[in-house]
Order: sequence, then structure tokens, then C-alpha cells
Amino acid sequence: MDSQQVIEPPPGFTNGETDSGAQRSYWQGVKAVSPLIPGIFPFAVIAGASAIELGLSSLAAVGLSILVFAGASQLVFIELLALSSPVMVLVATALVVNLRFSMYSAAIAPYFKHLSRGWKAFLAYQLTDQAFLLSLQRFQRDGKPAGDKWYYLGAASTLWIIWQLGSLIGIYLGRALPASWSLDFAVPLSFLALLVPALVSRGTVLAALTSGVVVLFSRHLPYNLGLITAAIAGLTVGMIWERRQK
Repeated sequence: MDSQQVIEPPPGFTNGETDSGAQRSYWQGVKAVSPLIPGIFPFAVIAGASAIELGLSSLAAVGLSILVFAGASQLVFIELLALSSPVMVLVATALVVNLRFSMYSAAIAPYFKHLSRGWKAFLAYQLTDQAFLLSLQRFQRDGKPAGDKWYYLGAASTLWIIWQLGSLIGIYLGRALPASWSLDFAVPLSFLALLVPALVSRGTVLAALTSGVVVLFSRHLPYNLGLITAAIAGLTVGMIWERRQK
């Protein structure tokens, strides 16, 4: 064998990836997302219990949790379904609530552009607010053009497992949970835990404040359009500020 011959890495490993490196990155993602689990788990229980309370069968509720895998849109979908809303209204409303994921995808896509379509589809299915923000912060901190898919997968798959477990508990035990527990308080806390570490500059602070003010004044808009309006307003203010600083 020619001593100068280069041995190609196996498929799926790029940019110097090794088995040990992939495993280390994966568990780093798991560790990073672990502090958020106490906020995500009660949210999942609420989503599962709500599906049963509003008339879905256990099988339908499990299928909804797996196929949709988006807490806010699941709750809205279930409520509209209980009101016998038309199918197009159900689908359109769920899409509106989940529009923020298109912004997440656009922001994180450059780090995964080297991956195959299969990998992209697999990672996209598991995209969540928490996995997106943790991974983006990691990628920006590393300063590398290619993102670490194993780190993202560690965070995203952990959230997927926790969500499905919580949903199952809500589906099968939700009616037995006392209303006095008020598990829904954990939902905003989980997002606050993500927001505070992300406020690293004046631009991000202005974006957060703008979004907070706009969402308060637009909370009565139909189909949860206030959320999208606030997100766009915050992004616009943040981008304008950052451009003026250059």
C-alpha cells in the first residue's frame, strides 16, 4: 500500500469525526438540555392530558404527540378539534403557530448544509425551541462553518424522549392528576431559562424587549398571530441594531 494514500472516513463521519468524538458531542448535547427537562416534562403531561379530556382516544393522542411533536400547536389543534372546526382551519392554525420554526430553520441551516437530505429531514423533525437555541449558541461559540449534528441530536432527541414520556403519562394518568398542582406554570419557566442566557448583547436585549411589548399588545389577534408578529418585530429591531453597529 502506498504510504501516501489517504484513507477515507466511513459514510456519516465528516470533518474528522470519530466514534468517540460523536459520542462525546452527543452526551454534551444531552447534558446541556438536561436543566430544561423539569420545565418540558410538565408541559408534555398537560398536552397528553388535554387530548384525552377533549375527547381524543388514547391511540389518537399518542399519534398526535409523535406526528406533530409541537406543544403549543398540539394544544391549539386539540382545542379546535373539540370544537369540530373544519380540517383546513385545524391545519392552517397549526401552521401559523409553528411558523417560528421556519425562522429557526433558516438560522441553523447554514451549519447543516453539508449533510445529506436524509440527515436534514431527521434533524428537522426533532427541531424545538430549546434544541435550536442551545445548538445555535454552541455553533456560534465554536466559530466553525459546519455545525455538530451529534450535539444537536443529543439535545433534540433527549427532548423528544422526554416529551413522549410526559405525553404518555398525561394520556393515561392525566385525569387522576389534581388540578391544584397547576403544572402549566412550568411552561413559561422553561422558556425563560432559555431566554436569559441568550441576552448577550444590546441587540438581543432590544429584540427581547420589543418582542415582549408587541406580544402584549397583539395577544388578542386571532390564530395566535400575536406570537408571529412579536417574533418578526423582535428580529427586525435586533437586525437593525446590529447593522448600525457595523
